[in-house]
Amino acid sequence: MIGGNIVAELQLKSSVKNEIGENISSWDTIHEVKGFLDLSSGDSNYSNYNAKIQESTHVFICDYVELDKEVNSENSRMIIDGYIYDVMLIDNPMNMNKHFEIYLKYVGGQNVK
Repeated sequence: MIGGNIVAELQLKSSVKNEIGENISSWDTIHEVKGFLDLSSGDSNYSNYNAKIQESTHVFICDYVELDKEVNSENSRMIIDGYIYDVMLIDNPMNMNKHFEIYLKYVGGQNVK
């Protein structure tokens, strides 16, 4: 059992149509998992317009949980400590169902609920 020091929400993207037929995206939390978040690589550089942009990748390691078959890197994200991370890869090492290594890219956003 890995345990962890931080709780992350795994969210799945869904869309519904509004009154005029437009697709509106929403995010629904499908799992809350406890694990460890570690920086893989990243920096904080100035862009063309002197805006400072953080670009970083992380790995979230947590105990194995049975995931919905719809969950994949194209339609999921994680909210950790109020920050948004895109899911790049969900790895179940050697398909042993012991733990997940979830590779993330920092997107931003603060105090997301």
